[in-house]
Amino acid sequence: MQIFFPPFCLNQKAIFYWSFFAILAFFLAEPHSAFASQGTGGSLPYETWLTSLRNSVTGPVAFTLSIIGIVIAGGVLIFGGELNGFFRTLIFIVLVMALLVGSQNMMSTFFGRGAEIVALNGIDFQTGRSA
Repeated sequence: MQIFFPPFCLNQKAIFYWSFFAILAFFLAEPHSAFASQGTGGSLPYETWLTSLRNSVTGPVAFTLSIIGIVIAGGVLIFGGELNGFFRTLIFIVLVMALLVGSQNMMSTFFGRGAEIVALNGIDFQTGRSA
């Protein structure tokens, strides 16, 4: 049995598309370098007080206050009797804020606060061998 292939000819349009896809495949397959940034980021005027606010909200004092807030808000909701709508909503807001702060501190205790970079002493990064 004889198989017949039609003659393969490339016109200008086919050459353009094949070259376009070849260049596109080259740039998509090329590895990109990712360099880690050192420093504290941009020095915007509001970063210092935002950092101090974050440290205040996520510290041990905030965790203790959140536990106290959960106990007090839960006690008021359980044993408070008949509360009006505004006071009940206020207690729920305190309870939610205490749960948010407490859960953030618990999760950071269990899983850490971010990436931990360990210094590797005596390793040449160009060859990957010990010095």
